[in-house]
Amino acid sequence: MKLATLRSDKSRDGQLIVVSKDGKKAVQVDSIAKNLREAVENWSGTEGALKEVYKKLNEGAYPGEFTVDQQKLHSPFPRSFQWCDGSAFLHHVRLVRKARGADLPENLLVTPLMYQGGSDTFLAPTDDIPQVDFKHGTDFEGEVVVVTNDVPLGVTAEQALKHIVLVMIANDVSLRGLIPEELAMGFGFLQSKPSSAFAPFALTLDELSGSWREGRLHLPLYVNYNGKFFGKANAGEMHFHFGQLIAHAARTRNLAAGTIIGSGTVSNEDPTVGSSCLAEKRAIEHLNEGTPKTPFMKIGDTIEMWMTDESGHDLFGRISQRVTQA
Repeated sequence: MKLATLRSDKSRDGQLIVVSKDGKKAVQVDSIAKNLREAVENWSGTEGALKEVYKKLNEGAYPGEFTVDQQKLHSPFPRSFQWCDGSAFLHHVRLVRKARGADLPENLLVTPLMYQGGSDTFLAPTDDIPQVDFKHGTDFEGEVVVVTNDVPLGVTAEQALKHIVLVMIANDVSLRGLIPEELAMGFGFLQSKPSSAFAPFALTLDELSGSWREGRLHLPLYVNYNGKFFGKANAGEMHFHFGQLIAHAARTRNLAAGTIIGSGTVSNEDPTVGSSCLAEKRAIEHLNEGTPKTPFMKIGDTIEMWMTDESGHDLFGRISQRVTQA
């Protein structure tokens, strides 16, 4: 299934729509669930009804269907009760920490890094990225994320995989200039992690076919920066799979339905595939040339992210954002 959310002046959660497989047409499904948050919270009762609508929509004309305009779509979840972002691509962790002279965690290979981000408001996939001050070091981070149903405390990594209901891609906006000071305080991210954005379509696992295996999505994430190629790192190279990330988050708590779990910046050791964030490119420049040369984002810079299946068909729609003065 392919699901999305229409922007709405009447609800902070937007309005749930079912989208055709090709992403071109959609239908509102208020009679099933008013929004995606509500649908996921009642997934055992809504999944079957939504699948039936999806099937009929793809088979031909459906009453009330309309043409999809991605400009009118919000992130699938305009807000969520929980957003936990991991760092499952260890190549990225090693590069960034080495460039800033920071030690690697002793248990890097066995315990996922994860922070709890603000989830009360997300940016739409075509919203501007507000920049307060260039010295804050505005950066993009391309990620894969999953959405869970209710997850019990103490779930195992293998059990956790069964609690994944949706997959999305994200731009986890970061303010690199604020990160070192916040980390030095010993309490983690807050100001350095502003609102993230998600591509417009959320997919069920069956839409990903053989590309979803072993708790990972084995497809490249395409990133264009200012209209030029920046990266196509394969998301399948996660060290920790999503079941392990979910289990880590649920070690001492239940996770509510609608929890979003991020992979962290998609990163590969192969230098020819580029990067999914500026910090990694700057780290490579620092290590190879003695100093970073690529500046962080400035007013007017644009970022695009998308993912296609092995046949080249668009999966999640596009994140397409521009940096503006806050």
